[in-house]
Amino acid sequence: MRNVFKLVSLFFVVLLGFSCEDQLNRFGGPVYDREGNLAIDREIIADYLETAPYDSLYRIHDPSGVVVIVTEEGNGSRPESGNVVYANYTGYLLDGSVFDSNREDVAQENGIYDEERNYRIFSFFVDLPPSQGGAIQGFSLGFKRLRSGAKGSIIIPSPYGYEDNENVPRVPANSVLVFDVEFLGMD
Repeated sequence: MRNVFKLVSLFFVVLLGFSCEDQLNRFGGPVYDREGNLAIDREIIADYLETAPYDSLYRIHDPSGVVVIVTEEGNGSRPESGNVVYANYTGYLLDGSVFDSNREDVAQENGIYDEERNYRIFSFFVDLPPSQGGAIQGFSLGFKRLRSGAKGSIIIPSPYGYEDNENVPRVPANSVLVFDVEFLGMD
């Protein structure tokens, strides 16, 4: 009888696990609502673009939700998966507050300078995660729409940025990000 009780209990635990699978990740925490946040961010970005003062050559609305605003056209090729991209960037929130830059002068001007950081040209592998030499997914999506030598801005919905991560300095969870970029070249 005891074994039957254990078997029935195990069955209910497994059943409960499957029913909660859509709401919890494998560590027991809630699952990030990628599609829900993307829908919200698309509206936020549309509202932002109605009033944002961009003087651009053209805009690219990627199907992912990333928006690329080209201010200076490049003459080189567009990167593909695996290419290394070299760039300068300044990242800010929709309220205009700068949260990161690879340029020392911009960091100093915006009160985010870190004397222990090495400010140099940023490089990343297209379509690889940050842990493997890549960047946030929105960078890959945006840069694949630019030609080498271009300048512009990349507006990134939170699912392609830092999602709901609360540990990114100066970036609240679920933030839409804007990066002014200068595409210096690629390998």
